[in-house]
Amino acid sequence: MTSLHFTGRTLYLSVDPAAVDRQLAGSDLDERSAGPLRADISTDEITPIPVLVHYDDELGRHAHVGFETGGRRPIGRDTIRRGGFEVIVGGKRYGKGSSREHSPLAELRAGIRLVIAESFERIYRQNADNLGLFTSTDLGLLPRIRSGEPIPVDELLADRDPLTAGILRAGGLLRYGRSVAAGLRPVAACADRPRTLVEKIIARHAVSTVDDAWDPHPGSAGFVRPDWRYFHDIYTAMCAHMLHETLGRPLVLHDPASIVSFEDHYSYAHRPEVGAGAERLAGIRRMSEGHRAFVAEYGIRDHGYLVGEEGSEGISHAVMIEDYALPGQLLAGTDSHTPHNGALGCLAYGVGSTDMATALTTGLTRLVVPETLRIELTGRLAPGVMAKDIVLHLLAQPDLRAGLGVGKMFEFAGPAVAGLSTDERATLTNMTAELGGLSGIVAPDAETVRFLNERRGLDFVPEPWMRSDDDARYAGVVTVDCGTLAPMLARPGDPGNGVPVDGLEAPVRVDLAYGGSCTAGKRADFDAYFEVLDWAARRGLRVAAGVRFFLQYGTVAVRDYCRARGYTETFRRVGAEILQPACGACAGCGPGLSRRPDQVTISAINRNFPGRSGPGKVWLASPATVAASAIAGEIVGFDDLVRRHP
Repeated sequence: MTSLHFTGRTLYLSVDPAAVDRQLAGSDLDERSAGPLRADISTDEITPIPVLVHYDDELGRHAHVGFETGGRRPIGRDTIRRGGFEVIVGGKRYGKGSSREHSPLAELRAGIRLVIAESFERIYRQNADNLGLFTSTDLGLLPRIRSGEPIPVDELLADRDPLTAGILRAGGLLRYGRSVAAGLRPVAACADRPRTLVEKIIARHAVSTVDDAWDPHPGSAGFVRPDWRYFHDIYTAMCAHMLHETLGRPLVLHDPASIVSFEDHYSYAHRPEVGAGAERLAGIRRMSEGHRAFVAEYGIRDHGYLVGEEGSEGISHAVMIEDYALPGQLLAGTDSHTPHNGALGCLAYGVGSTDMATALTTGLTRLVVPETLRIELTGRLAPGVMAKDIVLHLLAQPDLRAGLGVGKMFEFAGPAVAGLSTDERATLTNMTAELGGLSGIVAPDAETVRFLNERRGLDFVPEPWMRSDDDARYAGVVTVDCGTLAPMLARPGDPGNGVPVDGLEAPVRVDLAYGGSCTAGKRADFDAYFEVLDWAARRGLRVAAGVRFFLQYGTVAVRDYCRARGYTETFRRVGAEILQPACGACAGCGPGLSRRPDQVTISAINRNFPGRSGPGKVWLASPATVAASAIAGEIVGFDDLVRRHP
């Protein structure tokens, strides 16, 4: 294939819903008549959670059914396929959010051959590459496509790294990966130059082909061997389908002892307040059966549902940091919040189904070496200000909102970081996904030693190389004086819609409060929930009338910690509803979801894209603010709650 010739139509994802309607009704627009393009189109919109039960051609019927503009969702089931569209055009940061490969696969199965956007999120674009779906940031292609001009493949690949170009020419990663997996060897010693911690980790895990000696440096691309590969139940069926369809069965997995699987998403989907419906529940059951069959057939270590009760053993990232990940290691997981583990000083990043399918059989994932942004956190956090508030502050910064961090590594350092627990550091690294980064990392230190000894009984001593060199090169430095920060919120629609709690112009009533998820289901988070709720209980206060407040553990270890410290009794005394470990409402799969558009949720989860946790409006906040708001019945910080009840 030397060029792409488009005979189908082009769909402009405009901020004007009427412009989208006209295209779906049969009118063809150009750049001028389409108007401004909608930015920040998330994978939650391209393929909402209910769609993820599909992993084959059926996905094509559901492409962009969650796309929202002008307060409406104009794209229905089968709309793109029936409309004969071959090109989709969007604005900045297209494909932000989840690592779900379902999104580009749905577009591909709907007939899309090229996605053009002003800019792309890393995971979405890498997943598209892996599937053989072309993407471009050159809007100048549109008049040429409209005139019927063939677009040379060389032109589409001109600004891509050689590895990506080879994958796209091969028709996708699975085919390409098989051709290079044999004969790989560790890279030779890198050039003697100052390096960041992540560059050192990559160099220790990089491999080169016989014909290509790779010297990993920012911007270069190649294959690495992760110490751990892990996946969860949303991806298993798709991975298995891809592998068996391409390679047959039985498969030969590479080093099965370093593969871990999790069934952590759907254990509460049957609850009536989730509203999954018979069709979706049937699909979920098929996915669960497929997950269990795959891990049983190949003897993969699995963390599944609890026996005799709701919930699971734990959310994948939370279990990995509790039981598996170590400083200096490299982890690849099928979720955008895999960077959670970077709190231990390892490189952990999210991949899609094709990447994981390739990794399961070859032991390899592909990686573009990122530039690193150093986030220097100075000062001392005020009482009641948490790591979540730091992240929401960062997300609201104009440069970061505009995409400064897209594809980069976030290295958190400075005296404020030194004072944070590993659980709180995990909130920072976890939410580099929302910042658009490849991952986040904190260099191992005395706190890391404490965590590994207390939680896992390990006598760990950081090695001298486990830090960035003093004269390492950074893409930039962002300095935050944490002493000036106050509790933060993110307004509904995007985690970047930051505003201080005390900056609200009018009271915001809440219907639901949710504390949980990988981001906010850790021990430190439950310490914060307990501090607020114990204060309330001692004053005879309870969850406000008309509010449902859910607390969901991240792992069974967190649950047992709360029980041992007497937290659970206090939670119940104030009227909180306790849920066993699972991804739950964060992933649209458990209690805590809104059921109506007029409902308002205050949530400690990591993202609040349209439809993420039901049709209502979701405000993001720290665990302390969520608990205080549940008691007040409106969004307040803990300090404000205390002032109301002296």
